[in-house]
Amino acid sequence: MAKQKRKKAKHQSIPKTTVHQNDLGFAYNTSLHSIILFLLGFLLYTNTLTHDYTQDDAIVIYDNMFTTQGIKGIPGILKYDTFYGFFKEAGKANLVSGGRYRPLTLVMFAIEYQLFGKNPFIGHLINILLYGLLGVVLYLFLLKLLKPHYKNSLPYLIAFGASILYITHPIHTEVVANIKGRDEIVTLLCSLAALYYSLKAFDEQNNKYLLLVGVLVFLGLLSKEYPITFLAILPITLFVFRKATINQIAFQLSPYLLASVAFIFIRHLVLGNTMGGEPPMELMNNPFLKIVDGRYIPFSFGEQIATIFYTLGKYIQLLFFPHPLTHDYYPRQIEMMTFSNWKAASSLLLYIALGAYTVVKLFKKDPLAYGIAFFLITLSIVSNLFFPIGTNMAERFMFMPSVGFCLVIALFLYRFFLKKSPRNFTPYLGIIGVIAILFSLKTITRNFVWKDNYTLFTTDAKVSTNSAKLQNAVGGETIAEALKIEDEQKRNEMIMSSIPYLQKAAQIHPTYKNVYLLLGNAYYYTKDYDTAEKYYDQALRMDPEYKDALNNKVLLYEAMGVKYGVNNPSKALGYFKQAVAIQPENAKLQFFLGSTYRRLGQNQNAITAYEKTLATAPNTENHARIYNEIRQAYEALGNTVQAQKAAAKAKQYQ
Repeated sequence: MAKQKRKKAKHQSIPKTTVHQNDLGFAYNTSLHSIILFLLGFLLYTNTLTHDYTQDDAIVIYDNMFTTQGIKGIPGILKYDTFYGFFKEAGKANLVSGGRYRPLTLVMFAIEYQLFGKNPFIGHLINILLYGLLGVVLYLFLLKLLKPHYKNSLPYLIAFGASILYITHPIHTEVVANIKGRDEIVTLLCSLAALYYSLKAFDEQNNKYLLLVGVLVFLGLLSKEYPITFLAILPITLFVFRKATINQIAFQLSPYLLASVAFIFIRHLVLGNTMGGEPPMELMNNPFLKIVDGRYIPFSFGEQIATIFYTLGKYIQLLFFPHPLTHDYYPRQIEMMTFSNWKAASSLLLYIALGAYTVVKLFKKDPLAYGIAFFLITLSIVSNLFFPIGTNMAERFMFMPSVGFCLVIALFLYRFFLKKSPRNFTPYLGIIGVIAILFSLKTITRNFVWKDNYTLFTTDAKVSTNSAKLQNAVGGETIAEALKIEDEQKRNEMIMSSIPYLQKAAQIHPTYKNVYLLLGNAYYYTKDYDTAEKYYDQALRMDPEYKDALNNKVLLYEAMGVKYGVNNPSKALGYFKQAVAIQPENAKLQFFLGSTYRRLGQNQNAITAYEKTLATAPNTENHARIYNEIRQAYEALGNTVQAQKAAAKAKQYQ
């Protein structure tokens, strides 16, 4: 009897805080949680389905010579730098420090182009489907991560809360609403799935999952380089949540190492050694430059570190309070900082505190420290602290680190609301719900800005008032939109409205050659040819081989030659000569030159120009007209023999 009583007593010793699954059906319903997360991720971005291409979509999709070939272009995508298919010129693809080898999403775009052509709807649809899937994968990973650590409903609620915060966060709009941002979605999707299967392999002692882990890591790296940071995240994950030994961690890490080595090897074969050398001395590709005595020189070490920590602090501010948002933080939207600036100094202190807390608490296996470590480690690769990334900051760089941030917030709310009263989960979910609603409203409204380039640029220019790149982009896009207007007066008024933006860009970045090209274009389209020539010349003083400026200057000289061709052929001749000096193989210019010589009575020169026209003409459809012009020139010279030969040639081509 005594023995039976002891067993009964043991059976009744249940902690008061235990919550049974039957008591909290919603808290345990992983299927419902997954459906909610997928639908939420999808529905938040449905208003992007009617949007056009924006930003760098041109580089990787509709202006990429490989992507637009469809499946036939895939070998080229795999063979070259990500940007090569857009620039179509060796060297230009590596303007940004480090080069880019991210073929996976370009292969996806090529397949889409093969099946659907130039169709932004399909691109946006796939993006939001993948984002909804990412919400589910994040939830399942966090649940797998936390389940052995917490009892009862707590891992479900924490994982669901963190995933809700993540999927609704407005800072992700740059990635999801921009089709090109798929590289961020795919790389995180693969990375989290790899962690999930690593934990599954460890828990079930089933090594067959490790092959899948290696494949996922490799695919993530082919989308973007960020999964390399998981070489640090996986050991911390196993140490904190599974109490794994060093040998176990090393074994689980092997597929990550093999995938990383394979990727680095392939990347090196394609790009060569792109990580060495000095950063470029061009402000748009190296934000840590300042003007001294009329030329750019690098920031001092203190200035660079202070500027970097200012941006790192701004990331945290935007994660807590995502307003205002902008896609552009190029120079000088982020000003050069020193540690006399309180924001830079306080950010440094904050990160020191976060680092210290993480180091101390990780050894105590604190999940909160793990969330901070996830944030810091994935942030490191885009922080500019260890190698230059070509820009100060970007909201898309928070796509992966914000996983750690959302986990930290969910854990903090758990400790405040659920740790002592796990039965009463309503306040916890209520706070999560309020934050999610606010985030969702901001996300939906922010999506509208990504409708097209003109909407995006003109909206964000009000935020990024000191970005030379964005002010320049607004000017260029305004000109492009104006050219669609048929009414000449309204068109010219809109073109002239681009001038203040371009002048602001030139003020911020005095050696930004594209600004002067666009200023020249603005005046060219409004037929102020003298001013246009001045700006083209300014661009060419910065880069004498600047092809766009040379080509546009040819168009300018051609227009000026045509303008003066009838009433002042001597002046017209000067312009046509200058145009031909730049493009001697231009058949159209040679013809104009010949016609102008004819008006001036210089018939021998006219014949020479017409013969060059024949030599360079791309087709024969105008040859009859040209030979007739030659005939008339010879007749004016009294050379009847050559005139008859030219007449016979003209008849031959009629």
